[in-house]
Amino acid sequence: MKHEFLGGQIFAMAGGSPEHARLITEVAFALRSLIDPATCRIFVSELKVRVEATGLATYPDVAIVCGDVERDKEDGNAVVNPKVLVEVLSPSTEAYDRGEKWSHYRRIPALEAYVLVAQIPARIEVYERQPNGEFVHRSASVGESLPLAALGGSLDVDPLYARAL
Repeated sequence: MKHEFLGGQIFAMAGGSPEHARLITEVAFALRSLIDPATCRIFVSELKVRVEATGLATYPDVAIVCGDVERDKEDGNAVVNPKVLVEVLSPSTEAYDRGEKWSHYRRIPALEAYVLVAQIPARIEVYERQPNGEFVHRSASVGESLPLAALGGSLDVDPLYARAL
């Protein structure tokens, strides 16, 4: 069982559905085409990310790290410098992913984009850090693409949902 850690407390994480797992895979494959594999790596939900400013240790659905992987000083299995984080939303986690978890993630200095992928309806959203440090929100639905400046490309909505279970 996976757990999230915050403030000395351990929180059990529920397992995902087949639909949730499929969307994680589709997003990871789509993002793979946008990165330079010589400088960036894509990780799925086995990678622990630590927010040094708040202490949150969590397992995002997809994480992209560019440059050297920086490990947490307290936990060598956790990274602290993701450039992009992705969460596939589910009814039981959507409020947390949009609210409290996002309030932690936005304090990661290396983070340039936070992508939210809805299961129903087909929709993706991104919060991207601007030069002034603020995050701007954009979304895309069926038939649209979502530009990801952090990766220099766009994520098309339709292919992510084309092979629905």
